[in-house]
Amino acid sequence: MTFSEYLSNSYENLIELSLEHLQLVAITMLIATAVGVPLGILAHRSSVLRPPIMSTTSFFLTIPSLALFAIFIPVFGLGSPPAIVALTLYALLPIVGNTVAGLSSVSPAIVKASRGMGMGSWRRLGLVELPLAWPVIVTGLRVSTQVTIGIAAIAVFVGGPGLGNEIFRGIRSLGNPGAENLVYGGTLAIVVIALAFDGAFVLVRRFTTPRGIR
Repeated sequence: MTFSEYLSNSYENLIELSLEHLQLVAITMLIATAVGVPLGILAHRSSVLRPPIMSTTSFFLTIPSLALFAIFIPVFGLGSPPAIVALTLYALLPIVGNTVAGLSSVSPAIVKASRGMGMGSWRRLGLVELPLAWPVIVTGLRVSTQVTIGIAAIAVFVGGPGLGNEIFRGIRSLGNPGAENLVYGGTLAIVVIALAFDGAFVLVRRFTTPRGIR
């Protein structure tokens, strides 16, 4: 069976697995963003907390991905939960790091001027600092999403959903006719998803960044 024949026969299965993969990545990124951006703000504002926050988020990336997935099986069992937790931990560093970098890049003169206008700390953060840091933060989200899309394929080892099931079904069948098509098909679908997310983030950055700092 040729690869084109495989695609014509298996496109429904690939679409279903792609939607599962998308859902896994989307949930992960929502949680990672909700946790990572506040951590980045905290790290930016506190010189005491910055080293432990950055060290901890960096530490997660040193753990082999399969091991990190397996660590959470006794706590969450098999399926999506351990995959989501592990992927969230992997996704944190680019988000936290770019949040710190973006906020640090805001001109002190602008911060001082907003303070002189009577803006409080949180109002200044929301109206001045975060909008100016937004392009850098979006880049962190973009990088984190690409990392998550790729690593999410390994979720199959803990019973997780997504395109990893197609890839590893092909690996288990190597030696049989057409087995490599399963690997190529799952990999191709992951690449398409990654490109789609990347293009979406380009548009998000363009249309959500104030015109004066594009």
